[in-house]
Amino acid sequence: MRIAFPLSAFLSVAVACTALPLHAQEPAPHAGQLQTAAVPAVMEKVVDGFIRPGYRHFHSSATALQTSMTSLCAAPSESHVIAAKAAFTEAVKAWGRIEIVRVGPVIEDNRFEHILFYPDRKGLALKQIQGAIASNDESFTKADSLRQKSVAIQGLGALEYVLFGTGADSLPKDKSNFRCLYGAAIAGNVDRMAADLSTLWEQPGGIQDAWKKPGPDNDTFRDAPEAVTGLLGILVHGTETVRDERIETFYKPASSKLAPKQAIFWRSGLTFVSLSANVEGVRDLLTKADVASLLPSDKRSIVSDVSKLADQFINTASSITPDVQLAVTRDEDQAKLQSLLKDSRSMITDLSDKIGGGVGLSAGFSFADGD
Repeated sequence: MRIAFPLSAFLSVAVACTALPLHAQEPAPHAGQLQTAAVPAVMEKVVDGFIRPGYRHFHSSATALQTSMTSLCAAPSESHVIAAKAAFTEAVKAWGRIEIVRVGPVIEDNRFEHILFYPDRKGLALKQIQGAIASNDESFTKADSLRQKSVAIQGLGALEYVLFGTGADSLPKDKSNFRCLYGAAIAGNVDRMAADLSTLWEQPGGIQDAWKKPGPDNDTFRDAPEAVTGLLGILVHGTETVRDERIETFYKPASSKLAPKQAIFWRSGLTFVSLSANVEGVRDLLTKADVASLLPSDKRSIVSDVSKLADQFINTASSITPDVQLAVTRDEDQAKLQSLLKDSRSMITDLSDKIGGGVGLSAGFSFADGD
């Protein structure tokens, strides 16, 4: 199965890459040239230096989360609630870093949605989660049966509600344990998804080889330019998601939109932690894969420019009031939110136009909007 990107991006790729390799396309003014010889080493670093370690780390954090939830259910207490919340925070961070890889096994069998169902603009997931907690139906307390139900009630968003939503104050003293057992089942389901993803990427001869060895018989990448296009697509779409689907979902000053309760992980105060983890993922993939080596020597500085923007984004995000409902009303935090939008837009432009152009993508090509 070929790597799936949004249709607009696919059409752009088709126009840019039809028949000829990127460096053989008619060059645009100031266009660069793909350093084809560097592609195998870069793709190996993408897999071995970023994707596989990322899923391993997510799996270990998910296992720790399941363990902490099981301990909480076995012996409800304030200390066990604190430990479960800390484990949840680590899992959110680990997922945030690898979440940008929205291609390959994670988009098969709805694995992504099993881990994180977001956004939920109509509040359908919330109603289902509240209904599950109120039901006392034992099928919600077992990971195997929970996995067969709606994806909206079995991922990190659902577990956030269990730990931080209305009624969570019952967890340290709830002897009936239904809410906790439901949360433990969610954690078990997330752990299972994380294990599956790590196993699939670790398997020799599987998806990792498809990424490392572009070629005419490869159903994922037929040649080096396609592999680089796929890599840049991850970087651009990952950053675009931060801007469009994560920030502008709750803060869009151009349309006077302030909707803090639509922000991801707003109940746990992890909105900006999650955003930072996403951008850390973009930065780390860019640098660990040595994307600069794909560019002509006179264009390589753009990679460090993007990394600096990412660092600036992360530093700004970490300084914003964790309470999103408060942050969107404070002048100081609103200025920082504007900065996040500005920095993420600049990152997208640099990634799609400057790095994309630097490896020889045709004039006007954009991963961001399919122009």
